[in-house]
Amino acid sequence: MFRARTERVIKTIICEIVEECVRRGHSFSETLAGFMVKAVVLNPTNGFDVDQTLSEEDVQRLKQLCLDKLTEETSPGLDTIKMQLYFEMNYASRCEFLAEIHRILEFRLSGVCREITDNRAKSRDDFHTLYHQIITYILLRSAIGSPANFSCVQDTNAALQSVLPLNDLGAFLVLLKKDKEQQLKELTMIVTGIRIFNEASKQNEELLSLHKLMPAVLQEALQVGDRSIKNELSITQDLVWRYTAVLEKLTHPNIQPAQCEMPITQLKQALYNVRQHESYLKILQSDVSICCQRMESRQAKLSSVLKQLRETVQPNMAIPGSTVFPLFKAVTKLWFELQDEAELLHILSNITVGLKPFLVSQAKRFSKAYLNSLLEATKVKTDANRLAVSSDEQIDPTLLNTQAWLLPHANDRLKELPLEYNGFCGYMFVNRDGLLLPGNPSIGILEHKERFYAFSSREAALAFASSPDDFVAQVAEKSKLFPELFQLLRLHQQLPSSRSYSEKEPGQSLWPMHINKREIGIQTDTHPVETHIDKSYEWNEWELRRKAIKLANIRTTVTHSMQTNLSHMRRDNVSQTWLPKEATSQTMRESGSNVPNPQTYLQGLRGQRDAEVLKVDLTRPVEEKP
Repeated sequence: MFRARTERVIKTIICEIVEECVRRGHSFSETLAGFMVKAVVLNPTNGFDVDQTLSEEDVQRLKQLCLDKLTEETSPGLDTIKMQLYFEMNYASRCEFLAEIHRILEFRLSGVCREITDNRAKSRDDFHTLYHQIITYILLRSAIGSPANFSCVQDTNAALQSVLPLNDLGAFLVLLKKDKEQQLKELTMIVTGIRIFNEASKQNEELLSLHKLMPAVLQEALQVGDRSIKNELSITQDLVWRYTAVLEKLTHPNIQPAQCEMPITQLKQALYNVRQHESYLKILQSDVSICCQRMESRQAKLSSVLKQLRETVQPNMAIPGSTVFPLFKAVTKLWFELQDEAELLHILSNITVGLKPFLVSQAKRFSKAYLNSLLEATKVKTDANRLAVSSDEQIDPTLLNTQAWLLPHANDRLKELPLEYNGFCGYMFVNRDGLLLPGNPSIGILEHKERFYAFSSREAALAFASSPDDFVAQVAEKSKLFPELFQLLRLHQQLPSSRSYSEKEPGQSLWPMHINKREIGIQTDTHPVETHIDKSYEWNEWELRRKAIKLANIRTTVTHSMQTNLSHMRRDNVSQTWLPKEATSQTMRESGSNVPNPQTYLQGLRGQRDAEVLKVDLTRPVEEKP
């Protein structure tokens, strides 16, 4: 009950924060506001206790802190959180992306497919209309040309005539609905294969450049390929190495905090911002490389099948459909797979472009010239340089008895292990006050409580292994000061206090469950099922018995008819009369008369024994006005 009440209070606070942000001219989702509430509560410097009920004063202070964080100008930390939310909401696995692409395609074709399968053509014009609808369906599903392009329609019509002539359309109409849908897909596979083969026959090269058959958006994605992501990754990594070198210099133990007047907190936020961007770009680059490899493989297979078709189909030679149709289907299948990869490339490219705006704050705060002035003579080391320097510092095998270490020469699956802190060194993060240095698995991986840790140096590995639980607790505590680290370092299971707001299973995202809200209009048919009223229906059992007896009696009766001499060969006569007419008359003059209203007053009728009665006439003449 306490937890339910706390959740209601938190939800109310989130809604009020979103409304206040809208009034201030900022638009934020409830998910972002909820994450910010959790981050502010977990920050130890704010003094909130998640195990106690929030007072009214605490609620107001929590709302104000969240509003200050959300409306802060040029904040790299806020941009990092927005970037994480954007990526979580837009990125999915390869299988999910492909399933969504196919779902959208089926949804777009559902209307055309329904018109074809529900068609009840009878006249010749109806058959021509149905044939044109099938051509439209094939063009839309194959995505080779547009139904508005006369040349594409003509090519598709010629290819369809060789598979399903217009005269054979009657056999298609008698099929069941599911069979019609299957037949449409079969026709699409064959006709699309014929069109691709015809296009290939116009080219002399064996490896075809069929990209021009795809829509312009997909052609652009194919031309860009992975070059765009590589360029973005190169720029981001250069910033990562510069920020790392600056913070490594400023957080050195020999430099006292009082001697350093640089904005170290903002520099850390900027480092976390570009590190998160680098992490996402690496994920996207991996997916893009898989797409490019699969496209090269599919193009090689497509070229091989088309070559086989050229050898099979010869001019002036009749080839049975059972021989060439499977080859046309194979061509179309490879073409659809190429289209899927191109669509996936387009989606990944859009996500890459969508990540750019979240780097604006750190670029405004710290220009390249300013970073160079902070570096002075400091050499900027790349991650590869750091890994190369520390690769020779392997853990002494004599230490294997005290701790569980995984060495590269003894285990070939080190690269597949899920490293804690996203592969960064936990010791340097604690010892250098939030500095992120990549861990080197070649030094050795520490296995502690079924978790794996990598380190940037041998000394860091030994120091961390001396008291791993203390360092794990310190990493979790320091990360509460920077909420963007929850996602960057994958600290989902290391922050148990955050479960009071949203229960998380291992491997789940830290973000609260997102609820999509949208306006939907629904309209139902007036009569989804046609009404049927049986006028002979009777609910009364005795009435049914009476009707049954009547029918039984009719079986034993005979109908007789006769005519009399008077009615024989006579006809029915009908007569009609005119009704009397209503008439009225009117005189030329209208006159009237009036008489006076008589009034009489009698005196002496009461109160006196021998009184004389006096009668007075009070009648007024008609001419006198009242």
